[in-house]
This record gives sequence, structure tokens and C-alpha cells, in this order.
Amino acid sequence: MLALALFALELAIALWVRDAFVRPYVGDVLVVILLYACVQAFFRVAYFPLSLAVCVFAFGIEGLQYLGLVEKLGWQEYAIARTVLGTSFAWADLLAYSVGAVLIVVIEFYRDKMHPRYA
Repeated sequence: MLALALFALELAIALWVRDAFVRPYVGDVLVVILLYACVQAFFRVAYFPLSLAVCVFAFGIEGLQYLGLVEKLGWQEYAIARTVLGTSFAWADLLAYSVGAVLIVVIEFYRDKMHPRYA
């Protein structure tokens, strides 16, 4: 349910938010949490390694943006490719992905203290 709610929120941000903070930064924090929630919906994975893996994945996508992958593949006219892969590298995005991963670890750490899941 969390993954679906985050997906809906990300979609709403992408479609209707045109500002200088929520769309570029909050959206990037949430995308890491969304990916984490999607994996957790199907697989039982410890939160720390998964949060790290999702963050590394997001960094990889950002690296592909730096390399201009969408343009090199000739996909710039496809809105889905531009949205999923992105078209512009930004150092601040790496910070936002890191914040998302740290939020996951903090939330899951305290959630585990209250209700242990992986005994």
C-alpha cells in the first residue's frame, strides 16, 4: 500500500507541481523511498542493505543522466524515457537520494525497535 501511495504522490508531483523545491528535491527523496517500498512489497529484505542498494541504483541513474543516455539512445522525444531516466545531471539530486536512504534507515530502525520483524 505504501508503494502505491508513494507512486500516486510521485505522479501528482510530476504532473502538477511546478516549483523549485518540491518537484526537484522532495520528489527525489521520495523516489528512493518508493523504490524501497516496491522491493519490500515483494521480497523480505533487511532495510539497511536494501536502502543502500536503492540509493546506489538512484546514483547510477543519475550517472546515466550525466552521460546523456537518453540523447545518445535517441529517446529524447519519448516522455516516459525522459521521465524515468531523466535528462539532466545535478549534484543536489545525489544529496536528495541520500536523504531518502537515510530516512528509510531511521524510520525502519525505530519501527524495528517498536515491532521487530526480522528475528
